[in-house]
Order: sequence, then C-alpha cells, then structure tokens
Amino acid sequence: QVRLVESGGGSVQAGGSLRLSCVASGYGNAFACMGWFRQAPGKEREAVATIYRGGGSTFYADSAKGRFTISRDMAKSTMTLQMNNLRPEDTGMYYCAAFPGSGDLTCATDVVATAFWGQGTQVTVSA
Repeated sequence: QVRLVESGGGSVQAGGSLRLSCVASGYGNAFACMGWFRQAPGKEREAVATIYRGGGSTFYADSAKGRFTISRDMAKSTMTLQMNNLRPEDTGMYYCAAFPGSGDLTCATDVVATAFWGQGTQVTVSA
C-alpha cells in the first residue's frame, strides 16, 4: 500500500513563496523517485521537479529552474518543494508522486500513467 499526503498549498501574490510537503507512508518511501507534478485547468499533468532518493539526481522543468528547490528526507519519508518568486503561470494543482527509478539512477518524467499519486494541493498565484 502506498499513501502520499501533500500539504502547504495556498494563495499568494506574484513574487511570493510557498513550501509544499509530501509525506509518504506504506511503501511510498521505498520508491527511488519522487516528484512534484502540476496540472492547470484544461491542461495535462506535467513534471515540475523530481528527485532520486536523497538527491543523487534532480530534474527541474525549465519554468522552475532557479526558483524552485526539491529535497527529500529519506529518514523522515518526506519530500518538499520550496517555491520562490512565484508567477501566475505557476497556478495549478500540485501532486506528489512516487515511482520507480530508471536504470541510470535518474527519474523519468513521463510517469503519469504509472506513478502513485497523492490527492494534490492547490497553488494559486495572483498577479
């Protein structure tokens, strides 16, 4: 059984910051990869950032580079996403995901159909 619970979403003005957290229970922390994915209204779910175990490999979407930081505490089964300098286009439902790693010790991003998912936390950024 895998359970992922997100927290930390909310409404902020552009330029503000939010910190998202995801706690994994059951077998959730056993997966090599965890990540944050965003889904805006009418759009497909897309990867924002992923992390391999405690940080051996990370991925950031181009829009997140320089503003977001993903981290993972394996001992506490927790993953966080620090989001700074938020923009209106960051608005969406943010989902925590857990999934197997790739053979080269990295995390794929095309895992919408295969990952385990949390229920999501809403992030709204106003101009």
